[in-house]
Amino acid sequence: MLERIKASLPSLAPAEQRVGRLVLNDPRAFASLPVTELAERAHVSKPTVVRFCRSMGYDGLSDFKLKLAGSVSEGVPFIHRSVDADDKTADVLVKVIDNTVAAFLKYRNDASAGAIERAAEALAATHRSGRRIEFYGVGNSGIVAQDAQHKFFRLGLNTIAYSDGHMQVMSATLLGPGDCVVVISNSGRTRDLMDASEIARRNGATIIVITATGSPLAAGAHIHLAADHPEGYDRYSPMVSRLLHLVIVDVLATVVALRIGGELQPLLREMKNNLRSKRYA
Repeated sequence: MLERIKASLPSLAPAEQRVGRLVLNDPRAFASLPVTELAERAHVSKPTVVRFCRSMGYDGLSDFKLKLAGSVSEGVPFIHRSVDADDKTADVLVKVIDNTVAAFLKYRNDASAGAIERAAEALAATHRSGRRIEFYGVGNSGIVAQDAQHKFFRLGLNTIAYSDGHMQVMSATLLGPGDCVVVISNSGRTRDLMDASEIARRNGATIIVITATGSPLAAGAHIHLAADHPEGYDRYSPMVSRLLHLVIVDVLATVVALRIGGELQPLLREMKNNLRSKRYA
C-alpha cells in the first residue's frame, strides 16, 4: 500500500501530495489521528484529506485508515505479512492483492533494464550457439524454475529445470562455456543452489540469478536480476516473492522472444495449431 502511494504521488494534485507525504512519513500516526489533526499537519483542508483517500481508490478516510493500519502491521507469522488473525475474508482479499500490486509497482520503478537486457542477450546467445539453458530452484522456487523452463521451451530453446540439489550439482558439472544457468531463489542463501551455481561458474557457464539484493547468491552471479520485496522469507509464506519471480521470468522470456525475432512466429503458430486437437470444441 505504501509503495502504491509513493508511486502515485506525481500524478496527484499538490495538496493531495502533501497528504500522501504525511502518510509515508508516519503511516502508523496517520492511521490513528483524527481528520482535523491530519489536515493541520498536511496544511490542507479536511475535504482534501478525504479526497486523497478516494484518489487512492478507497471509499473514504475510515476505509483508508483501516487498510493502512493493516498494511503496516507485522502480520500473522507464516501466513501473510499484512494479514491479521481476526481479518474478515474481504480484508484478506484487499490486503493480499494490495501487497502484491505494491510489490509489482516497486519492481517496475526499481528494476534495472540494463540487467534484464544483459540476461536476455546471454540467453539468446546461448540459443544461437545451440548450447544448454538450465533453470535451478528448490522448494517454492523450484516450481518457478519449472514454469520458466516451460516458457523458454516454447520458444524453441534447449532448456531443462532441476529442483533436486543432487541433480543440480551433477548437471552443473556437465556444463561448459556457452551454457547458461538461471538460478531462482527467494533468500539467495540456499546451500544447494549456491553449490551448483559455483560449480557451473567454474566450468565457464554464464550464471544469471533472480534473487534478493545483497545475498551470497547474487554476489556470485555474472548477472543479477534483483527481486526485492518486504516479505520475510523465514517468517511468511512466499506469496509476493513467488509472483514477483514469475513476473521477472515473463519479462525475460518476452525480451528473449524479441531477440530471436521473426523465425519464432511460424513455430509458435504451428504449435498453437497442433494443440487445437487437444481441446474440446
